[in-house]
Amino acid sequence: MGRDNKHKMSRRSMLQIAGGLAVAGAAGGVTAAMTGDKADAAPATFTHPGMLHAHGELNRAKVRVKAGSQPWTAGWDRLVANNHAQSTWTPRPTGTIIRGGAGQNYPQLYNDIHAAYQNALRWKTAGTTAHGDTARDILNAWSATLTTLTGNADRFLAAGIYGYQFANAAELMRDYPGFDLKRFQRMLLDVFYPLNDQFLKGHNDACVSNYWANWDLCTMNSILAIGILCDDTAKFDQAVDYFKNGEGNGSIKNAVPFLHPDGLGQWQESGRDQGHTVMGIGLMGAFCEMAWNQGVDLYGYDDNRFMKGAEYVARYNLGHSVPFTTYIWGTGTNCARREQTEVSPAGRGQLRPVWELLHNHYAKRRRLSVPHITASAAAVRPEGGGGDFGSTSGGFDQLGFGTLLYSR
Repeated sequence: MGRDNKHKMSRRSMLQIAGGLAVAGAAGGVTAAMTGDKADAAPATFTHPGMLHAHGELNRAKVRVKAGSQPWTAGWDRLVANNHAQSTWTPRPTGTIIRGGAGQNYPQLYNDIHAAYQNALRWKTAGTTAHGDTARDILNAWSATLTTLTGNADRFLAAGIYGYQFANAAELMRDYPGFDLKRFQRMLLDVFYPLNDQFLKGHNDACVSNYWANWDLCTMNSILAIGILCDDTAKFDQAVDYFKNGEGNGSIKNAVPFLHPDGLGQWQESGRDQGHTVMGIGLMGAFCEMAWNQGVDLYGYDDNRFMKGAEYVARYNLGHSVPFTTYIWGTGTNCARREQTEVSPAGRGQLRPVWELLHNHYAKRRRLSVPHITASAAAVRPEGGGGDFGSTSGGFDQLGFGTLLYSR
């Protein structure tokens, strides 16, 4: 399932036709607050908890909610109101999960993952043992049961999205009494990681540019999160190296292929639709936060390239115009040429729980001006999570609750 040189050259030549990777110069008015070289590889010792939530963020949420401070209390109320966050949740584990094709049953997986995550958050924030027990029992039930993840090509999406979300729920519960961490790690390593690795290296035997940025990004997230949960430096480094140097659309220079004036970077899926575009921003934000909590700054990598892409997406979805450079790529197994000539209005303006994380990193941690990210965060505040944005899988693509967890 290897990517041959013809596919690699095809991608590069088509991007060069469209104007290369240096269109319209660098963004103006934004300084490179960090170079992205905070660390180049996995830490010698992993920090736990150290994925989407480090100890400091979790403790701040706990203290602020107890004090009744806003906006943390509003974020907490949004969590408590979600039906997935109830200690009465009963898991429905099964041995085989199918996404794509006949017999699909994957909603029972993502619903249980979000129930485990939300109950874990309630335990971490309020110390309620009933919710900790529920989160533990959901995770243990799945690790004792799940052996196969299959379906059509969409199985790779399931392995990526649910792999990183599962790992984040487990990271919150890793020291909880009765949680079988080793068995859960083995499930991720045996069921999820092989599909992650297979896709990132071979892209389902297709042209390396065939799959949209989301496919790479969810896969990268899963590999990174599994690496952290399992204290596996090789997997952590595999994911970070792909972010910087990968041939597929999830690597930073392919996810943001063109830079425009005024601090804007065109997102790879912007000519497709806005639902998947915003999803991609959420996935890359999650990736950067998990790396950050292990001492690796990818938020600022390549002169804040991700920030520029997020500002572009936020600006357009707030109703403003954005520049667009024709995007050309290869599809299928023979890299058949396709192109997009304008930004897509499909799904424009939808709200997803992705912006609080970016606002609080760039505007609060780094003190950078990100007006469109900040406005987008305000529009969805207080952020909810899985179950608050529709019942289909798209409503569960992000774990959410950023107002509770990231407000500074």
